[in-house]
Amino acid sequence: MKRTKFVQKMIKDFLIIFALIMIVLTFLRQIYYPTMTFDLKSIYIIMAFSFLSALTEFILYSPRDISEKKMRIKMAIHFFTLEILLISLGSLFGIVNRPSDVIIMAVQIAVIYILVRLISLQKDKKEAEKINEKLKAFKKDVFEQ
Repeated sequence: MKRTKFVQKMIKDFLIIFALIMIVLTFLRQIYYPTMTFDLKSIYIIMAFSFLSALTEFILYSPRDISEKKMRIKMAIHFFTLEILLISLGSLFGIVNRPSDVIIMAVQIAVIYILVRLISLQKDKKEAEKINEKLKAFKKDVFEQ
């Protein structure tokens, strides 16, 4: 993948991650803290966490195609790096104070990670389908000549 494409993907993933965090937190706050609102500082912290999450995607970057096994290993490393980085930052910012907070944050990171991967998978499937359709049309044109 070219670097420009990768940077574009990183920006899209940042926006997806930010949106998913906001949706998940809004939903959880409605359940557990219905009177709590988002202040500007919270939104900036969420943006910073989203940005750092998107930046760690350099772990997944490879200028050449790699095997599925290597990509899965990179994804596992990426996931655990995210968990450690974000929980450490949460602790630094005072968001994570107790062991139960760590568990809740780890689960939230995992849920958002899975959702981002599923959205990316859906996008990749659609792109693959378009490419296959173009190849079928090309093949049909070549053999009809």
